[in-house]
Amino acid sequence: MGKLKYPLYFLYPALAVFLLFFITPTVIGFYYSFTDWNINAKEIKFIGLANYEALFQEPRLKTALKNTLIFSASVTLLQNLFGLALALVMNEALKTRNLLRTIFFMPYVIAPLIIGYIFRAIYHPDRGILNVFLREIGLGGMARDWLNDPNIALYSIIMTDIWKVAGFSMVIYLAGLQFIPKDLTECASIDGANYWSRFRHIVFPLLAPAFTVNVLLSMISSMKVFEMVWALTEGGPGYTTEVFYTYIRAMFSSGEFGYATAVNLVLFVMVTAIGVPVLLALKKREVEM
Repeated sequence: MGKLKYPLYFLYPALAVFLLFFITPTVIGFYYSFTDWNINAKEIKFIGLANYEALFQEPRLKTALKNTLIFSASVTLLQNLFGLALALVMNEALKTRNLLRTIFFMPYVIAPLIIGYIFRAIYHPDRGILNVFLREIGLGGMARDWLNDPNIALYSIIMTDIWKVAGFSMVIYLAGLQFIPKDLTECASIDGANYWSRFRHIVFPLLAPAFTVNVLLSMISSMKVFEMVWALTEGGPGYTTEVFYTYIRAMFSSGEFGYATAVNLVLFVMVTAIGVPVLLALKKREVEM
């Protein structure tokens, strides 16, 4: 075997940082999830699985779990659908495509809290732009209290988040489209294949790596959503838009540190349990160019 270009000990600083800032807090958090650590405790006691037994019996957490899964599934599906559609359009020879790419990507670089506060104004039931517009065009019957109606509040947050992140998926799909040889699609076009056939049999299979990255990133980030929900509804009305991280924040704020750590660990396990099989399944459909 030849000599390594760089000695392995160059990895030690990176490993030390990873151990200090990632592995160590995870191990400490795992320990505290089995304790009664709270703001009123004079000493921290080991209580075994009591925190986990309590959290699985908590109705509020069940609501947070349901909302998190609905949010994640909806955002993952629609973010990739809109992102792919935008990428396909922005990949055409449009005169203003560079400007349009920038416009569509711009929401992603804005902080979620800022977007949340902007959309709180847009969704205002009386003075919000959305309801005012609906009334002006004669669709006042469709006007709603978008963030205070328990039936639609979560879906209003979902659409806001998609508006923010679709441009990010577009960029990744655009990068994937650049690596697809034009000869393949041109030959197929000459042979009589229409746009849908070329997309289905050539473009989409070769976009599999970009699809894998986009699905995995959108799924993980949407399962860990916090800022957008907090800025728009703070988990309300009631607990109808509660997600895992708003619930965890509430538990930490109330001083239930051990219990909140247990909930956080459950979320970590859930993200891993869903993410790994999805990654393996998507990797199988990737093809070599």
